[in-house]
Formats: sequence, C-alpha cells, structure tokens
Amino acid sequence: MRIPTGARRTTLAAGTALLLTLALAPSAGADSTRHPGGRGSLVLVGGGLKADNTQVYGEIIKRADGASARIGVITASSIPASQDPHAADPDKCSNSECNGAYYAGLFERHGAADAQWIPVDLDHIANADSDEVVQQVNSMTGFFFGGGDQYRYITTLLHGSAHTDSKVLAAIRAKLAAGAVVSGSSAGAQIAAGADMVTGGDSYEALRDGSSPGYFDDATRLGYLPAGGFGFLNSGLIDTHTGAYGREGRALRLAADTGHDRVYALEENTALIVEAPRTPHERLRVLGPQGVAVLDLRQARTGKRSSAAWSLTGARYDYLTDGDHYDPHRWRVLPATGKRPFVPASASPIPANPDIFYSVANPAGAPNSFLRTARTLASTTQRTTTATTFENAPRFTVTLSKQPGPTAWTSDGATPHTLIGLRIAVAPE
Repeated sequence: MRIPTGARRTTLAAGTALLLTLALAPSAGADSTRHPGGRGSLVLVGGGLKADNTQVYGEIIKRADGASARIGVITASSIPASQDPHAADPDKCSNSECNGAYYAGLFERHGAADAQWIPVDLDHIANADSDEVVQQVNSMTGFFFGGGDQYRYITTLLHGSAHTDSKVLAAIRAKLAAGAVVSGSSAGAQIAAGADMVTGGDSYEALRDGSSPGYFDDATRLGYLPAGGFGFLNSGLIDTHTGAYGREGRALRLAADTGHDRVYALEENTALIVEAPRTPHERLRVLGPQGVAVLDLRQARTGKRSSAAWSLTGARYDYLTDGDHYDPHRWRVLPATGKRPFVPASASPIPANPDIFYSVANPAGAPNSFLRTARTLASTTQRTTTATTFENAPRFTVTLSKQPGPTAWTSDGATPHTLIGLRIAVAPE
C-alpha cells in the first residue's frame, strides 16, 4: 500500500469554499481558557516517519503505558475510500481506512498491545459525534494522527465556522489533559498547531509575495488558517518537512506576517516531544536521526526597499538534534548530555549556495540546503556567510552570522550537530 508522507504540492479542490470560510473564522481552538493544557504529552514528527523507526514508535508506545498501550489511529487527513481508485487493492490503496490499518499494524509490531483505526473521515463525518466512537476513543491510552492534508482534519473533527470540537476531538483533548500521549506525523503534527496554522506555500514565493489567510489551489502561495488547528501546542507555529522541502523561508515569512515570535520547524523521521503542553511546565526534547529548528523572531525587524521587496533582520536560528532539550519559557537550548562545544578549525572558504531554499524549479537542487550552509559556517572560523535563492525576480540574499560565544555542540568532535544562536537576515538584491 502507499502511505501519504505529506506531498510537497497538494490541492483539495472539493470543499475549497468551505475551507476558506473556516480559514477566516475566529479561533475558538486557540483560546487557552477553552482548551487548557494538562499532564499529557505530544510526539510530533515532521513527516516521512519510517516503518523501522524504533526510537519514535517506541517512545509513543512507552508514553501510552508500554506493553499495555492501546493506540487510536486517526487518518482523516487521507482521502476516503470512496475517492481512492485503488481502494480494493491492499498493495496500492492509499485512503484513510487502509492507512489506518497500516499504522495500527505498525504500532502492534513495535510492541503496542492493541491499535485500532478510529473510523472518522470524509466518508464518515457523522462518526465524529458518535457516542460509540467516543467510547472507543476513551478506551485508548494514546493517539496517532497520520499524514495527508490537515484540512481534512478541520472538516471532519471540528464543527464548521464555529471551529468547535466534535465529540471525538473533545474526548481526545480530555485524554491528553488527563495524561495520554497524542502523536502525529506530517499533517498529523501540523494539526496540533494553534492560531495561524500554515496551509501551503513555497519559500521563494512566500518571501516575494507574503502570506494570505485561506487555502489556495496554487500550492506555491503561502496560506494560513487564522482559526488554527487543534491548538494542542501554542508556544510557537509548527512547520513540517522543513529541510526536505526547503521551508525555512516560508516559516520566517509566516511568523513575521502574523506576529508570531517562534516557529518549530520539524525535520522528517524525527520527533519533537512536548511535555505538559500549554502549561508553565512545558518542556521539549528532540528524538531521532535529524533535528528540529527553532526560529526566534523576538528581535526580528522587517522592511521593504520597494513596494514588493520584503526584508528581514535579527531572526535567530537554533537547530536541535537527538537528545537536546528546549525550555520554551526561557527560550533556552540545552544540548544533550555528552555533547560538547565544537571548536572550528577550518579557515577554508564556504562554498557558494545559489539555492538556499531548495527550489522545485532547480533540477540540480538538494534538500537540507539551509542547514548545510549553517553547519558549514559553524565548522569554520568565519563569522558570516551569504547564500541566495535560485529564483531571481527578485533574487533574495540570506546572510547567516555567528554571535559571540559557542555556536555549535558536537557528539564526535568532527561535526557540529547542534547549532545555537545563528542570526538570519534576508534581503532582496
């Protein structure tokens, strides 16, 4: 079977008008008095969760009572079986029901006592307010939201323009507050966001044109949902597939446009673990082979050199890797035990990077372009470096610079794994 991992460009033509109505609605879900935090935890993966990732699956299961874990799998972000031409073929199907069975089987193979599909999707919207399905939810000790299109979660688990919880979502929210784990990958992580959840867009078009509320058939256009997602996490915006799709630029622009001062930019096959979300005790940790970037815009300033030329100065870039902790209240990165400051020794010139955001227009482009340049800077004695966008109408220059003090931490002495305190400036040429 084919599992959606979060397509770089997706459209959702059916129901677009409804989604745009939702996008412009005020958010009840973002109200901290309506949806308070609790004792539970989140495990948010930036997409591309591999079947053999024992670290992440094991962490979810451990937090759901270990060998007694009962995982409820929600895949309403996938197309329903009625829209899947391969629904009857278990080797080719990619719809909510067969994807739910896939993930349920994975959780059981990784050691969960039981895993079940929660039967809510575009073919079964009424189930979102079914007492029987609520009873199924209440029997679970943890939950996993699969990938696809986060809009389908909005249309299936929230009520219209009021953006209020269905019975099923309210039950999941109550379980989280009582101590359960809620996890998700790609759209399943994105839907955890609060106000101004991103809906699509590529970095270059975001820098050039800015953001707009709504959902757009032009998948390069930066859109966002003011009402937000489910609001499980509200200490920062969330973005996914960051390095794989070069989304650092769109994350910076959306945060600047909507007045947010932090973004958690998640990499694929890697989890951001959030303890006690939405409480004074909230703490974060990274688990997995890649990392999570934290974009800090508290000191950022934006401007325009002309009517269409946007610029940014003063943003901060931290990049956390496996075992690193983050205190969102103190804005502090705590490198994992065993990591030590990296001492750069190379004075070699930093290679030019003419495609900092991995443009889809560049057939020779490579993923993780932004991170690669940032790590190269940390590896050298240079204090600053520049890179550019592939597109040139206008071309944007991105400047990365070091601040005083240690910039990187390493586990092996040879590679700067964790990056702390790089500064970002973006300007049109």
